[in-house]
Amino acid sequence: MTLRVLLLSPATGPALRAARFDDDSPLDERGIAQARAVAGAVPRASRHLTAPSRRCRETAAGLGLSAEPAPGLVGLDVGRWRGLGLDELAAAEPEAVAAWLADPAAAPHGGESVVALVGRVGAWLDGLGSGNDGESDDGDGRVLAVAEPAVIRAAVVHALALPPQAFWRLDVRPLTLTALSGRAGRWNLRCGEALGPAS
Repeated sequence: MTLRVLLLSPATGPALRAARFDDDSPLDERGIAQARAVAGAVPRASRHLTAPSRRCRETAAGLGLSAEPAPGLVGLDVGRWRGLGLDELAAAEPEAVAAWLADPAAAPHGGESVVALVGRVGAWLDGLGSGNDGESDDGDGRVLAVAEPAVIRAAVVHALALPPQAFWRLDVRPLTLTALSGRAGRWNLRCGEALGPAS
């Protein structure tokens, strides 16, 4: 069966507005309102998944989805940089930040490299519908997953067999859909579909 995987980025939260790495902080009232405003525009799917992060879970709830947690959708682990602002890091550790942005295999923060993230998310994506994701696909092949922007970028890099350096060239706006259709090893992409005026 051909799968259609709809990856939905979460609503804007305080970390994104402050240009800092998320520390699993909750959505604020503005983010919750954004999710609720577009709830009626969410496409149908036979399965609803969510990343374990708080903002993804709260976005799913704001959209009215009863989404099951998917450990394969865990966001990029930025290690000791968690909760810190990009400007703050660029001033304190300019060489480390430059290395991280230039080399997708680098992880100067002690967390996960972009290469590792792409591999992990790619394995999750390719396992959908095959029972390797812990669930059989007994519906219509449509999966909607609320996932962090880094996870969505990693899925696109994997699905299109892009070089890992392309990861930093992809922009995922809040509350937008990125659709992948096909099956393991052969995916097609439709990206950046806005759900409504809030995004």
